[in-house]
Amino acid sequence: MLNWSKIDTVLLDMDGTLLDLHFDSYFWLNVIPEQIAITQNISLDAAKADIAKRYQAVHGQIQWYCLDYWQEQLKLPIMDLKREHQHLIKVREDVPYFLTELRKAGKELILLTNAHPENMVLKFEHTAIDNYLDGVISTHQYGVSKEQQSLWHQVHNEIGFDKQRTLFVDDSEAVLNAAKDYGIAHLLAVANPDSQQPSKEIASYLNVTDYRTII
Repeated sequence: MLNWSKIDTVLLDMDGTLLDLHFDSYFWLNVIPEQIAITQNISLDAAKADIAKRYQAVHGQIQWYCLDYWQEQLKLPIMDLKREHQHLIKVREDVPYFLTELRKAGKELILLTNAHPENMVLKFEHTAIDNYLDGVISTHQYGVSKEQQSLWHQVHNEIGFDKQRTLFVDDSEAVLNAAKDYGIAHLLAVANPDSQQPSKEIASYLNVTDYRTII
């Protein structure tokens, strides 16, 4: 279990960690292929195969998270399509209590997300999750994703957190590995980021499916 007495700062991912990942999964794996099939007049299977290759080519890089990049690549109105499906944006059920209790305990809460700023604003508008936070950082302001060590150096230089007294929470093994390599002492993996998918623990890390169990 986490030793909260040794934690001052909590760095939090957004999609899959604070918010249900279902919106993003549905959008990129269903909505986008459907739109490609329509605009390019190809079968849905062909569209899914095409987009899967495109995703894989930039996976883990800042482009993978960049709405401007995908709008240019796919010639689709990405933000307009996201707004059409924004009813699927939801805060994880266990998050409000979790963040409220951490604030009561005096922890500094900072969002550290790979999400594009426009995507982040849309989700804030729909969930008001930013009201719980002391700070918000999109990696796009640095031009590099959380998977890269240079990102951690830049964020550390800007906000000056104590690596030994910081907890980082994320649902991506690659991102957790990067945080570990940088020296973040406390790491927590989210095993159930998508409410419509079964839980899957990330090996080598403390896993959580309900934040209320670790307060």
